[in-house]
Amino acid sequence: MAMWKRAFFLGLLLALVFAPCSETPLLSPACAAEQGAELYFTILHTNDEHSSLIPHSPAIDYHPELENKTVGGYARLATVVGRIRKEKAAAGEPVLLLSAGDFIGGSPYSWLVPAGHSPEISLIHQLGYDAATIGNHEFDYGSDNLVAYLRRAGYPEANEKTVLLASNMEVPAGHPAAGLFKEYQLLELENGLKVGLFGLIGRDAVSVAASPEPIKFADQHQTAKKMVSRLRGEGADVVVAITHAGVEEDRALARAVSGINVIVGGHCHTALSVPIQEEETIIVQAGSQLSHLGMLELAYDPRTERLRIRNRGSGGSGQPYLIPLDWECPLDPEVEALIAEHTEALNGLVGELTRGRFQDVMETVMISDFVIPTLPLQESPFGNFITDAMRLVAGAKLGKRVDVALQANGSIRGSITPGSLPGSRGHVPFYDLVELIGLGMGPEGTAGYPIVSFYVTGEELRRALEVAVLLPELYGDSFFLQFSGLRYQYNPANAILFTVPFINQPIPTTRAVTKAEIYTGEGVQGSDDKGYKLLKRGDQELYHVVTDLYIVSFLPMVGKILPHLEIVLKDADGNPVGEENLEKLIVYDQGRELKVWQAVVEYAAGQLLNEEGLPQASTYYEETSGRINPVQGVRYFTYLLLGLLLIGVAIVLLIIRRQIKKQHSIQV
Repeated sequence: MAMWKRAFFLGLLLALVFAPCSETPLLSPACAAEQGAELYFTILHTNDEHSSLIPHSPAIDYHPELENKTVGGYARLATVVGRIRKEKAAAGEPVLLLSAGDFIGGSPYSWLVPAGHSPEISLIHQLGYDAATIGNHEFDYGSDNLVAYLRRAGYPEANEKTVLLASNMEVPAGHPAAGLFKEYQLLELENGLKVGLFGLIGRDAVSVAASPEPIKFADQHQTAKKMVSRLRGEGADVVVAITHAGVEEDRALARAVSGINVIVGGHCHTALSVPIQEEETIIVQAGSQLSHLGMLELAYDPRTERLRIRNRGSGGSGQPYLIPLDWECPLDPEVEALIAEHTEALNGLVGELTRGRFQDVMETVMISDFVIPTLPLQESPFGNFITDAMRLVAGAKLGKRVDVALQANGSIRGSITPGSLPGSRGHVPFYDLVELIGLGMGPEGTAGYPIVSFYVTGEELRRALEVAVLLPELYGDSFFLQFSGLRYQYNPANAILFTVPFINQPIPTTRAVTKAEIYTGEGVQGSDDKGYKLLKRGDQELYHVVTDLYIVSFLPMVGKILPHLEIVLKDADGNPVGEENLEKLIVYDQGRELKVWQAVVEYAAGQLLNEEGLPQASTYYEETSGRINPVQGVRYFTYLLLGLLLIGVAIVLLIIRRQIKKQHSIQV
């Protein structure tokens, strides 16, 4: 009997070894092609996580047991990813988990990065991400801090856990970032399918990266062509580009570079409820801040070498492309415990940065009965709140009047949304407030852009307003500027006179602003006409201005590009301050940099107290107050054409007159 058993098992083993193809779900591409079978796999993806470790929007409303409106959080994500992996494993289907970058930057948890912690990447490892690419916010604290952050997490060896792809990153020889990232990765999945991955950061993302120096970035299209060629040459059946570039750049990439099957994108925070099909490329993106987990179920046909989506359509699984990470998602206990450790570290850091004023990120700063919104491409109540805070708090710290404050929409990450649950109704905690305005880092190495103080003439202020009109026309909402201490009218149709063909160079009119007024009163500026003075062209009086160090670094560049809009930063005595001395403009508070977030927190905590003794947001910020006023009028180009027409008519009349005189003289 034992002999028969041994003979049976030996025969079975020989059959398995020499069988041309296995009948199990784990078919190799060759066997699948022979049997006419497709190979299934699933891509799970997130992007622009922005240090959103916990549920938010607002975080004060998070409750583990009650229904609430919060979204996101790595503990919810871990539960959903774990469930899908288990289901797919039972069906013999491989799963990839990918991130399209900007996993750092946004929430106060990112403040731990320059303080010597690596919270986001530790969670990425805990969840078992297969690969991630680098976004612009990974450079919020400079390339040196990014290197230290990744080395604490075990890189470059940790590429065996989660490979960091930066295909078009150019690291100078000898820089500590050398060797931390990979250009591409070829993965062989459990079913034998070979998937090639590479990662790109796009042009727009590079243009807004805070401090990537001395790292540079190669052209994304040329890089993609090289990566596709290498991966195909090494046997990749499917090529996936993980990009931090935005949907429009992704579409352009798909048109320009053949051979990319899937683009997992990020940067523009678009939640694509249905993938975009551009040429032969599938493009997906999952919003931002872990509001959703993207899910793309795919089938590869080895005979035709084509890829198809399985989520929807005839015979599809019916699975959504985006899975909401809302209150119905349970928390993964191991991930929740890891987040609690990071929260403890963050509370200690906040206590240090606020000199003990706040020691818990969920401590209430202010009460508000209404949302204070951020609005795209226009004056917004929260923009007014921020710039008022910068102007008034900086003035108090400096002991002198500040005339104007300005801030860009790109640095404002959302609206103040008070709590709505019975235990949190109306509360605005430290976390939810600074999450909206806490980007960047100053020279002293702590999180948050510092406020800077300088002087310009009235004429230069008017030029700054012309620039404020021009930039959004060219670059969109991120470059729209909010102001405190002045108000102005402008005709948006007059921002650009015309665009030079072939070189695509816009020519500004410098006549878009039709009226500008400076506020001369005390405190918050009113909506009536009291306390305003006309800001005339050619005004040489000096005015005191504050903004942040990031924004001020762009102002000297204006004059280099458009000399007639030059803005020269000055000290209180009118002496020019060169670009190399911008850090000397930083405002300090008791020996520390005065941060934008600090001014906003102090301003919020300084609102008038309500009956319960808590700061209550002023109803002034329920709506806008007439600071930035677009007006309709005749386009400047129309005036130009009319002028040219009149000149032409005058020339014609002059010629006719001369002809008449000439005829008259001949007759005489």
